[in-house]
Amino acid sequence: MPERIKNYVLVVKPGIVFGNLISAAAGFFLASKGRVEGEALAATLIGISLVVASGCVFNNCADREIDRKMIRTRHRALAAGLIPLKIAVSYATILGLAGLALLWAATNLLAVVIVLAGLVIYAGVYSLYLKRHSVYGALVGSLAGAAPPLAGYCAVTGRFDLGAVILLSIFSLWQMPHCYAIAVYRFDDYTAAAIPVLPVKQGTAAAQKHMVGYILAFTAATLMLTLGGYTGYSTLAVATGLGLSWLYMAWSGYQAAEERLWARKLFIFSILTIFILSVMMSIDFTVPVPSEMLLSYAP
Repeated sequence: MPERIKNYVLVVKPGIVFGNLISAAAGFFLASKGRVEGEALAATLIGISLVVASGCVFNNCADREIDRKMIRTRHRALAAGLIPLKIAVSYATILGLAGLALLWAATNLLAVVIVLAGLVIYAGVYSLYLKRHSVYGALVGSLAGAAPPLAGYCAVTGRFDLGAVILLSIFSLWQMPHCYAIAVYRFDDYTAAAIPVLPVKQGTAAAQKHMVGYILAFTAATLMLTLGGYTGYSTLAVATGLGLSWLYMAWSGYQAAEERLWARKLFIFSILTIFILSVMMSIDFTVPVPSEMLLSYAP
């Protein structure tokens, strides 16, 4: 792959786009309950992916100065000056407009509004201001991370119901220990860039307490998938196992000899957790009994 093309591919953060693609598909399949329309699915996932890619490029534009101060990110295309800022902004704008247009044509207004809100929160509110000025910037940014699965769900249902609330809760709560684990693992980078994330401003011990609380809330939210009638008991069992395992790993950080190693393991497990849960939501949905069947069996 020519170097220039490679830079334009990497600037959209393919790993993040793929992760959001998985969660968006989970929301779509959960709402579809086995009645999947191929064209609608493809359009929804492509549209969401384009908007996520747009947000990642905008984020790279906003973070180019910060990225130069961090070992992990100093070689990114915008930080290294490999892509001119004006071209990157145009690139991000085209990706975002294309994705929103596709969603507008193939889904519904609610899905479009959710994705657009996620883009504004991530590329604007979080990247341009909160990331630099607030210790709780990640908390607001987590709403953007929940937008893809929420949009995938609402693309099918066309309404913001209990299932949408559960998905919003699950994916927002998951973001917090995931982000704090990265900050602990990359503590020196975040300190060098003066990013006021919780582990940097209040210490790892404070971050661990918040992680435990968020993981408890996340686990409770995942159980609501089954208790709310959206998934079967297989998901309940898997979600319980994942939540308790993640909680144990977070709690073990209080006795960890190597905080950075512990945080890296916690980060990796967080990815595994949300991936497995997304798969379970996609395959272990519940199908309501039609009202006419209920009537036929009435005494």
